[in-house]
Amino acid sequence: MQIQGQGALVTGASRGLGRALAEALAAGGARVALVARDAGPLGDVVASIRARGGIAHAIAADISEKDAVHRIAGQAQGLVGEIGIAVHNASSLGPTPLRLLLDTECEDLAAVLETNLVGPFRLTKVLAGAMALRGGGVIVHISSDAAVEPYPRWGAYGISKAAQDHLSRILAAELADTGVRVLAVDPGEMDTKMHADAMPDADRATLQRPAEVAARIVEMIEDGARAKTGARLVAPSWEVQP
Repeated sequence: MQIQGQGALVTGASRGLGRALAEALAAGGARVALVARDAGPLGDVVASIRARGGIAHAIAADISEKDAVHRIAGQAQGLVGEIGIAVHNASSLGPTPLRLLLDTECEDLAAVLETNLVGPFRLTKVLAGAMALRGGGVIVHISSDAAVEPYPRWGAYGISKAAQDHLSRILAAELADTGVRVLAVDPGEMDTKMHADAMPDADRATLQRPAEVAARIVEMIEDGARAKTGARLVAPSWEVQP
């Protein structure tokens, strides 16, 4: 897919990987709608993108809220046009310090699922039909190695990401003949606030920078021959093309 001229929507875009993805997509010529809960930091990102000549708009909303989804989609399409790229990046760890699964409140598990799984599902339901009718689009779910590795204390998050991975595979199978690609991308460990919240003692010098990961994910969006629909891709293993 050619990113130039596409309407793109990125959730969790006020910091970390979401911010880096919004910046990378805008630098590639996409018109980007940025979604996050906190209007202040989100506005700062939009202003930074615009200062560099990019097209960006802020939508302050919480993807976990059912009533917000149609507003997000409607505002995004009104601001940047038809959405050709949707990146489900917003994520919740649940309460920190992370807890053993049997010490996790049912309500906390439900809240993580609403943000990491149900919210993206609702938003995809709103956006994917129009993509299919146009004959193309890319939907990206930001996954984690916690989706495939049973890390103690990462239960709620890991469960949500494992389910999101399978959501990606099923959507890819159901949309196989429409031209819409659905990808799950494990970004690897990054120097972000979420990582610091989960692992405050980690050596930051060993972690990837979000901008580096974002560049790889943008290549995946562009390169349909290598990043085929239904794939689960690991960003650190992605070979950057010269």
